[in-house]
Amino acid sequence: MAGPPPKPWPTGEAQQLEPLVRRVLAPNPSPYTFTGTQTYIVGLGDGCAVIDPGPAQDDHVLALDAAIGDEHVCAIMCTHTHRDHSPAAKPLAARTGAPIIGCAPLVLDDTGPRADASFDRGYEPDRVLEDGEAMNGPGWTLTAVATPGHVSNHLCYALGESGALFTGDHVMGWSTSVVVPPDGDMGDYMRSLDKLHAREDRVYYPAHGEAIDKPRQLVRGMMGHRRQRENQILRHLHDDPHRAEEFVPKMYKGLDEKLHGAAKMSVTAHLIDLERRGLVTRSGELWETVSRAT
Repeated sequence: MAGPPPKPWPTGEAQQLEPLVRRVLAPNPSPYTFTGTQTYIVGLGDGCAVIDPGPAQDDHVLALDAAIGDEHVCAIMCTHTHRDHSPAAKPLAARTGAPIIGCAPLVLDDTGPRADASFDRGYEPDRVLEDGEAMNGPGWTLTAVATPGHVSNHLCYALGESGALFTGDHVMGWSTSVVVPPDGDMGDYMRSLDKLHAREDRVYYPAHGEAIDKPRQLVRGMMGHRRQRENQILRHLHDDPHRAEEFVPKMYKGLDEKLHGAAKMSVTAHLIDLERRGLVTRSGELWETVSRAT
């Protein structure tokens, strides 16, 4: 994971990224959110959509109010329901009268290491978009692209008029996504990367980190990185059985100890995927290759 850029960060400022797209950074930086969650406003002035409204922090909601001004809000759209992405949907909907449209509700007891990634229990969409369904506004169309993996209800949104894709946490501009079982699924995550790699989007706007202007190249690198991690796991298991936490110091040398829990969950997601594919097996907390076990 890359470190954040030097301050000052543009927290609370409306930044024009292209004619149809503005960005407002929420004040929730952390080791897992980088400089914070980025909310995107899509529209030219006659009516807009708000993507990933972010945390329900008063100063962020006020910053969104200022960025929207007198513009009509057609929809509030969430990529998924982690608490750094969707909670501001409800107060923003109350202020604007806009419907909440997008990902399905999902509430689980999150056992992962991320306090900021627990699920938003107050998320109540007015309309759930299926893969390929669109939301239209004045001069813009946002089409849902289902990308499960980080979580099962994750959607990206494709802006047809400009070739931009809003990627939430599926593809980020500073780090690979954390995949936390049981809802996070590495097999689904890899299939979703394949799906994006087959597309021809011009630019990605992630919820964390800078815009990605060579998206297919980045996705190809991410797929290679995950396969490299998988091969590392299999090499270590070829030597000896391991518990998930025993991979971390071997595979993530120099990693901040605060991030060891996330690394362990990522390894676990890989192990579960390898188990489904018949390559590894487990006894209690101990994992080994099928070839060693037989």
